Amino acid sequence: MGHPCLLFLLIVSCLGHEGLVKGALGFACNWGTRSSHPLPPDIVVKLIKDNGFNKVKLFEADPGALQALGNSGLQVMLGIPNEFLAPLSSTVRVAEEWVAKNVSYFVSNFGTDIRYVAVGNEPFLNAYNGSFLQTTFPAMQNVQAALIKAGLGRQVKVTVPLNADVYETENGLPSGGNFRPDIRDLMVNIIKFLSNNAAPLTINIYPFLSLNADPHFPKEYAFFNGNAAPVIDGSISYTNVLDANFDTLVSALEKNGFSNMPIIIGEVGWPTDGDPSANKANAQRFNQGLVERINRRQGTPKRPVPVDTYIFAIIDEDAKSIQPGSFERHWGVFNNDGTIKYSLNMGKGRSLVPAKGVRYLPKQWCVMSPQASLSDPNLPNSVAYACDHADCTSLTYGSSCSQLDAKSNVSYAFNAYFQTMNQSSSACKFSNLATVTTVDPTPPNQGNTRDSCRFAIMIDTSKRRRLARPPRTSSAPPRIAHISCCHGITLLLALFVLILKY
Repeated sequence: MGHPCLLFLLIVSCLGHEGLVKGALGFACNWGTRSSHPLPPDIVVKLIKDNGFNKVKLFEADPGALQALGNSGLQVMLGIPNEFLAPLSSTVRVAEEWVAKNVSYFVSNFGTDIRYVAVGNEPFLNAYNGSFLQTTFPAMQNVQAALIKAGLGRQVKVTVPLNADVYETENGLPSGGNFRPDIRDLMVNIIKFLSNNAAPLTINIYPFLSLNADPHFPKEYAFFNGNAAPVIDGSISYTNVLDANFDTLVSALEKNGFSNMPIIIGEVGWPTDGDPSANKANAQRFNQGLVERINRRQGTPKRPVPVDTYIFAIIDEDAKSIQPGSFERHWGVFNNDGTIKYSLNMGKGRSLVPAKGVRYLPKQWCVMSPQASLSDPNLPNSVAYACDHADCTSLTYGSSCSQLDAKSNVSYAFNAYFQTMNQSSSACKFSNLATVTTVDPTPPNQGNTRDSCRFAIMIDTSKRRRLARPPRTSSAPPRIAHISCCHGITLLLALFVLILKY
């Protein structure tokens, strides 16, 4: 991609925006729960509070998280996955039952401070081929009606988190911003609906994806303190992609009569593994700049008023889909056990604080047996099986464990499976290719100051606190069964890594 016009087309397809949202500004974060061994919700809530966050966004109505957030002082944005849009759009009755089960119940019984319901998640992505174009707006309308009927219409607002590919720019600059022609009428109707209900628009911004998608993207333009040549748009000079992309949305809103539409940045962050550009150094640089902007209450050139900005994310999710890329499981500021990945100055002399009270499985690992051979015909399928059922994304090209030798590569895969299976003795067999050891196989950091490979031990989830559940309703949408990843992709990944190591 080039600079600035062609550059900006990619920028627009990968990022997001800002707004004028009521309520006290502060640090906000996303909390994803797609983990094989999730931290207990009460520990996550304490982690969030200990690090100065006062707002949190959930991607689905996880009962444990919603209960733990009760009377916590944290404001909550509660997400509804796209799979729920069709039933919610079908009738107000389904929306009423969803609100009763997932909003009213936790507000009334636990004092959970739910401020927003995010209906869908980036439902208009081009990649979805229009799958949710007919259901998103009716679902929003039905959820809004259900909130009003439940007496929560003033307290809880409906919004919809969108990806920046819902708009484009005719001249490659922010001033040329407008909504995609194929969804322009739909976007205008949604924004008018939000405006009439005093609700904000939510946009997700990902400078990392701009950099990741195009080898010609100027790296410095992805950061807030970069030295890339600025993009000049009339009297405005844009020095980072977040500001430029956000103001493209502002221009789109202005062109369609919504100059004062409030905007929330629903997701923005940088991953630390799974890709050459996804490392701790880049993540620290980006998020430190983001934190400093929030502390300065800095907006964008077209919207200088600061907005709520939800950092993506508070912790890693080792069971999240990797269809977009191996980096998807590594967006957390903290590892999935709540340990600190890198330092951040949060302002006023505050540093990051790790999670407290975390319990771990015993200090033992599953590794390739010293007697096993790399030429054993059972080895490729064994590694493939391990990586199909556990997280091996740190082995991918340019990732933290990509420099392991062949046996260590196999050991990493075996251990990932062993830990995911709660260290079951049967999970360290692999046709007699594996053995359990109490000697940590984590390699020494061989001069790589950015990142280091980590043979993790999982959290002990055997004594999780029993949480109250909301009453069952017959026609409410079912929870989605979690699918960790695509089998074919993982199998090819494992075999490819092994071939490279040979």
